[in-house]
Amino acid sequence: MLSVLGGRLQAPLRFPLTRSMSATAQLIDGTSIAKSLRDDVAERIRSWKSKYPRFQPQLAIVQAGSRPDSTVYIRMKAKAAQDVGITLNHITLPESSTVEEVVSVVKKLNDDTSVSGVLVQLPLGPHVGPNDERTVTEAISPEKDVDGFHAYNIGHLSSRASDPLFAPCTPAGVMRLLESTGVSIQGLRAVVLGRSDIVGSPVAAMLRNKDATVTQCHSKTRGLPEIVKEADVLVAAIGKPEFVQGSWLKPGVVVIDVGTNYIPDPTKKSGQRLVGDVDFASASQVASHITPVPGGVGPMTVAMLMHNTLRSAERLWEKSRAIKVTRLPLDIKEKVPSDIEIASAQIPKNITTLAHEIGLFPTELENYGKYKAKVELSVLDRLNHRKDGKYIVISGITPTPLGEGKSTMTIGLSQALGAHFGRPTFACVRQPSQGPTFGIKGGAAGGGYSQVIPMDEFNLHLTGDIHAVTAANNLLAAALDARMFHEATQSDKALYSRLVPTKKGKREFAPLMLKRLQKLGIDKADPNELTPDEIHRFARLDVDPATITWNRVLDVNDRFLRKITIGQNATEQGHERTTGFDISVASEVMAVLALATSTEDMQVRLGKMVVATSKQGDAVTADDLGVSGALAVLMKDAIKPNLMQTLEGTPVFVHAGPFANIAHGNSSILADRVALKLAGTEEGEDPSRGGYVLTEGGFGADMGMEKFCNIKCRVSGLTPDAVVIVATTRALKMHGGGPEVTPGKALHETYTKENLEILGEGCKNLIKHIENSKKFGLKVLVGINKFSTDTPAELALVKDKAIAGGADAAIVSNHWAEGGAGARELAAAVIACCETPSNFKFLYDLDLSIEEKINIICKEIYGADGVELSDLARTQIDTYTRQGFGGLPICMAKTQYSFSHDASLKGVPTGFTVPVRAVRLSAGAGFLYPLLGDMQTMPGLGTRPGFWEVGLDPESGRVVGLF
Repeated sequence: MLSVLGGRLQAPLRFPLTRSMSATAQLIDGTSIAKSLRDDVAERIRSWKSKYPRFQPQLAIVQAGSRPDSTVYIRMKAKAAQDVGITLNHITLPESSTVEEVVSVVKKLNDDTSVSGVLVQLPLGPHVGPNDERTVTEAISPEKDVDGFHAYNIGHLSSRASDPLFAPCTPAGVMRLLESTGVSIQGLRAVVLGRSDIVGSPVAAMLRNKDATVTQCHSKTRGLPEIVKEADVLVAAIGKPEFVQGSWLKPGVVVIDVGTNYIPDPTKKSGQRLVGDVDFASASQVASHITPVPGGVGPMTVAMLMHNTLRSAERLWEKSRAIKVTRLPLDIKEKVPSDIEIASAQIPKNITTLAHEIGLFPTELENYGKYKAKVELSVLDRLNHRKDGKYIVISGITPTPLGEGKSTMTIGLSQALGAHFGRPTFACVRQPSQGPTFGIKGGAAGGGYSQVIPMDEFNLHLTGDIHAVTAANNLLAAALDARMFHEATQSDKALYSRLVPTKKGKREFAPLMLKRLQKLGIDKADPNELTPDEIHRFARLDVDPATITWNRVLDVNDRFLRKITIGQNATEQGHERTTGFDISVASEVMAVLALATSTEDMQVRLGKMVVATSKQGDAVTADDLGVSGALAVLMKDAIKPNLMQTLEGTPVFVHAGPFANIAHGNSSILADRVALKLAGTEEGEDPSRGGYVLTEGGFGADMGMEKFCNIKCRVSGLTPDAVVIVATTRALKMHGGGPEVTPGKALHETYTKENLEILGEGCKNLIKHIENSKKFGLKVLVGINKFSTDTPAELALVKDKAIAGGADAAIVSNHWAEGGAGARELAAAVIACCETPSNFKFLYDLDLSIEEKINIICKEIYGADGVELSDLARTQIDTYTRQGFGGLPICMAKTQYSFSHDASLKGVPTGFTVPVRAVRLSAGAGFLYPLLGDMQTMPGLGTRPGFWEVGLDPESGRVVGLF
């Protein structure tokens, strides 16, 4: 008879078997088989680590108390783990620990991504009964239940229709030992002695699943010898020493003895020896194969635990990389309905479902209702090791006032890459201001069948980030005016006493006061030690009112707040001054939010914001006013990116909303970083598994893209792989000499009928944007946003001109009418384009003078002959240079409707000089922004704003009329 020796599998045998009573059963060497299994585990771990250096299985064992037998078992597991390369995390708790305390520890281990398997060493303290033990074992995630005791795994083990994630270690070891004999179990009669949840019942289920006919008995079963006599396979786990006699056995039976019993033995040093549930001496004369005790099942239990832990680590590793977003089907209508109708007809996924699909953990999500959530920044630490996904900025040609569908292109392309090509893809867009939402331009959720949903929530309050920006900005404005008032109405002594009051007999500086003292060069920490001169310098900011640059803000287009007088009430004692309001998204606080790289960095940047200059010529900051900590508190939730989804269920990060014509026009660095890590790859992983992040730069490439490259990329350290420039025949015809495009008025037939001559002339604007993009070393793809009135000849002309103008690819995309399916060709071009790296570079060096940097942008990007600085602008440049801000990048504030400062100059204007009327400082955000021409920082409402149609449906409560 062939069998197993030393763990080697021999040819299978089938019963009935006969043997001579004088023969001796072949031993099933559990020690050898377990070693072979452990060696295999060790080799597999080495193989994984050679490919993925970060792969590291970890087994966490929770022990309450210090029972000697439990400690011995854990020591055995620790030794085996060390031998195979598994990290062991042994958590010890007091024996008195409550069930709730143990469960709390278990849940933390469930959430710990570095832990592959969790087991609780039983028994717990004497106060913990069987039901409470079950509560503890079922608190373990089934995915990490390497002991196989969870009801989920036990239930699946008992079902022929499914497989458990893990089988219990001892029963699994029993099956491995049976397999090692070469005996085919199918059709045999198997008897299991024992009914415990740990061994007897699981073994019975596993034998049934191998098509054995199973009889399960226990110590109270009548006629046990007769039942055992029928067994071809006997598994003894009844807990009685040498209970089964050889006379009970059928000749040729395979015996697996699970028993571990100690009986007295004076010949042993310990006075006892270990025996099984089967009388080995008599049974070995009858059985064909038998496991010894010790050296049989025992070593297999620990080996199977190592095997299960490795399997868990492998499964969790693959799962962590298996970003698979379920596509939401679109109900495409031939006649495309309004944006709000399309958005309202689609039922989004629950945001927790989407988060799970893209690899976020529940602890990393803060839900705001069912369809949007904030993402904790801790995900960046968890995924810090990953190589970033591909990074593409979506820009455009110089637009018409109607917009050219850049947001729509961003969303449609992300749907194509994510829902149709199955690549991990994230769109990163700005949160729209309520100014344009209720004004003329409309929202920024995309359009047609390429939108962010829920569209109404996206375009309105979302999670309140813009309100937080408004509150923070206006708190700083209030602090500035209040400080000026108090300085003007109090003596040095009174002012100092109120700034540093005595509380409970003690006088202390607030933490930010120490920062101001350091700035002033005063090395004292005791408020009582300052000299009168030091008190004067510390207490008086001495703001020059003529230099104040900090306005209040509101997220509404309100032209009548552009210039106001404040301080007119009698309580302000005549301390009036002229100031104004900006729109909230033009606030430096918004720029700080978009450019911050962490919560700590945000607070530092908020503190650096300069609001004015003192009469001595020093910059006055939010830190000097003592308000930066409070600003950070108001912004603590706003700094977390917002997660939403497209119409086809692919992920979108919506975060920050700086205008591109006033500020730098890009969504946040943090949203991009989170997306790039989620779309990234592990070391050793096939790059083809990497994904794409599409981040939008506002308005034309001369605006959002230029600032993306020169400002955002400098701060983030991220390098873009390509730029997609969105073009439309409508805008190109306007730049070729077509009539003015005016919101609310019907388009001239030039834009609805074929006109190749005007279109060809207008393509010069597109070519200039391509040339500008190439100056940054970027690969350039032109995405032609197809309108229903476009003719094949027009689209072909734009493609040809784009390629001739230096574009790496030019693709017509119909995502507005078809969703992601309409952008498949463009998506394929993006994938192909990103296979090789870009040669990204900045347009200018930061160590150039402020005027030189302004000149470079105006000449290289806009095509100007030069720059004309007003007297105010020159004074401001001199002041900022003297204050140490000359090395900052430049953020131009100009019209979006022309390469120049003049909106009426279409196409590719030449021969113009750019007038710079003022230069403002955003020290916290980290840039200077020149105001070109008559650029306003507070938009105004037109005669017929968009809010006329907006309302609530009285029956459903849904928003209607929003685009």
